[in-house]
Amino acid sequence: MSSVIELSESFGSFESFESFDGTAIGWQRLGSGPPVVMVHGSGGGLHSWQPVAQRLADRFELWTPARRGYAPSGPGRSPKRFADEVGDLKALIDKIGCPVHLVGMSYGATVALHATAAGLPVRSLVLWEPPLYAAGEELGPVLAEFEDLTAHGDRRRADRLLAEKVARVPAELLDLMDAGEPDDNEFADAPGWCRDLESMAADSVEVERWSAVTTPTLLMRGADTWQPMPATLDRLATALPHVTHTTFPDQMHFAPSVVPEEVATEIARFLPRS
Repeated sequence: MSSVIELSESFGSFESFESFDGTAIGWQRLGSGPPVVMVHGSGGGLHSWQPVAQRLADRFELWTPARRGYAPSGPGRSPKRFADEVGDLKALIDKIGCPVHLVGMSYGATVALHATAAGLPVRSLVLWEPPLYAAGEELGPVLAEFEDLTAHGDRRRADRLLAEKVARVPAELLDLMDAGEPDDNEFADAPGWCRDLESMAADSVEVERWSAVTTPTLLMRGADTWQPMPATLDRLATALPHVTHTTFPDQMHFAPSVVPEEVATEIARFLPRS
């Protein structure tokens, strides 16, 4: 099933299709050229890659799906696993009809690694700071507490929990976050975060397994991103057989939103245009 729907001014028009298990997956397409699929991170959506995609549309055809759990896509089954998202990407790539370049941001970069390791037809891989350290059984209690906080409407404490226990944001940045205004989105991304935490809790922190990914890979990072991300990325760079590094000075984990033109330039430099 495929449809074109006008969702809202913030999303604009999008199309959707039924994935392997019947979950509706919404997506947008922009530009023309070799197809590039861009996978957003936790708490993101159709808008996440838009500032970067707009700067690539003269060279590539950008496909930006909303992952299951994030509007306008359906919630999908629970508990979610990374294999479910690989199945969604397979369905999208089958729809595109040819191998693609695959770009992932944060949690979306972990999804991209899983998809490439599973043998999906990926020509090249671009990763922005996959949080591979955030995995395993220790996230089970985090998921339970997050669900409890969101059920009671405590957005501030829920955000702090994710920042502290999942993103591992340093204490001084946590204090700055607490000093700001609470998010007013009424937990619109909470279902997606819950499903993402389910996947991470069932995954492994073993980085060396990604040595099986032989696809040419661009690994991007911010020079000022906090630990343990830098150490994890160093291990990933050692594991990947064909990797190119790019570091953005004076940037942290949020560089794709803060300096989208610079990020787009590096992606365009890496990806072949034919």
